[in-house]
Amino acid sequence: MTKFNKEQKIEIYRKWKTETISISQLSKIYKMNLANLDYMLRLIDMYGINVLDEPKQVYSKEFKENAIEQAIFSTKPYVQLSLEFRFKSIGTLSNWVREYKENGYNVIIKQKGRPARGQKKAEVTRRIRERDPRAERRKLAIAYCERIRKKTEGLGSRQSEEIAKVITDLRQKFRVSLNYVLDAISEHPELPIIARSSYYKIIKRNPKKPKRPKLIAKIKEIFNYHMGRYGYRRIALQLVKEGWNITEKTVRYWMHKLGLKGIRRNKRKYSSYKGTIGKTANNLIHRDFFAPMPNMKWYTDITEFHHCGEKLYLSPILDGCGGDIVSFSISKHPNMDLVMSMLDKAFAKEKALNNCIFHTDQGCQYQSPKYQRALKLHGITQSMSRKGNSIDDGLMENFFGLLKTEMFYGQEYKYKNIQELAQAIEEYIKYYNEERIKSRLKGLTPKEYRNQASINPMF
Repeated sequence: MTKFNKEQKIEIYRKWKTETISISQLSKIYKMNLANLDYMLRLIDMYGINVLDEPKQVYSKEFKENAIEQAIFSTKPYVQLSLEFRFKSIGTLSNWVREYKENGYNVIIKQKGRPARGQKKAEVTRRIRERDPRAERRKLAIAYCERIRKKTEGLGSRQSEEIAKVITDLRQKFRVSLNYVLDAISEHPELPIIARSSYYKIIKRNPKKPKRPKLIAKIKEIFNYHMGRYGYRRIALQLVKEGWNITEKTVRYWMHKLGLKGIRRNKRKYSSYKGTIGKTANNLIHRDFFAPMPNMKWYTDITEFHHCGEKLYLSPILDGCGGDIVSFSISKHPNMDLVMSMLDKAFAKEKALNNCIFHTDQGCQYQSPKYQRALKLHGITQSMSRKGNSIDDGLMENFFGLLKTEMFYGQEYKYKNIQELAQAIEEYIKYYNEERIKSRLKGLTPKEYRNQASINPMF
């Protein structure tokens, strides 16, 4: 920062006072820190130009004690106190307080000269403190002030309880008696305090029972059963399904208090697209993914798992009605056997498929004559996403993201080999169909929704 002599400071002051140039403009003109400039002008305005002639002050121990205590215990801003103390620099008081918090009252009581040979600084500090028995009481009172000032604002009747709690913490931290703490606080009338009898009355009260213990236990139970796969919305749906009168907001509040966070998605993608190597089909879905009845719209794709230096491929069929998995196959190779095995299982399970639209991307397996012939034999109409538009197959992509987030990403350590991973995928699909509720399905599982939609198409 540029230093100015007395004449320059007076010139700056007069420009501010008579020419009404703002402090921010003066700060830019003279390249001076705005806060320092503002303080200098206020100091001259308060005490006159002669304040610039005053020599550098050497402050006594008592003066420093008083300044630091006022800065800590008073609610006045440091700038106002600095002006009242007539400090030349805006940083003097804040530096004293900072040094006190770091080194105790060494900022006040300084040993003259260098330490004796072989005498460590820590030893000097310890001996200095021993010469001032009031320092520890001041330190305790300051710690009390810093903790209590924010906590007791607006507490009303609960203020005494918070004071008792802070006093207990300080007793443990400083390892002193209750009387010692109360005496240290009472030296500063501006600090709130409670009577000895009130303190013991508060700490002997029976601890409050936690609010809504049954709800908290149930939230934990659902969260743990689903292995963190449920966020607050799905947990709220499950509670309502079980007869609880609860809102999402309440569940979100308690999950936040309990530190329960659902698993978040990650994205990795496998592509079987190899260009146009067979016959492609038009996009008949146009992102209108959902269907009022089962077996009206099917979706499929292949996803890849990397584990233990090997690869595993999953090919499922997802129904657009309830989002349930109709059939699936798992293999080490993304070949036609994987896809045809999935189709054979689906055709054995579902017979009436004349009105079904089967949507895929433009993967090489789905351009195969063998695959297309199988669909045609069962009266299924083929539909394909546009080239480079993965969102056209968004429902299937969403399932893959869900699957990998909830049972694979970050959990690879659970599976010793790909055989265990394949078994875990099968178990997850069963769980997804039969147990995992969805908000889109009005709190039902995909299987429950499929069954009700089959009975009542307008459900």
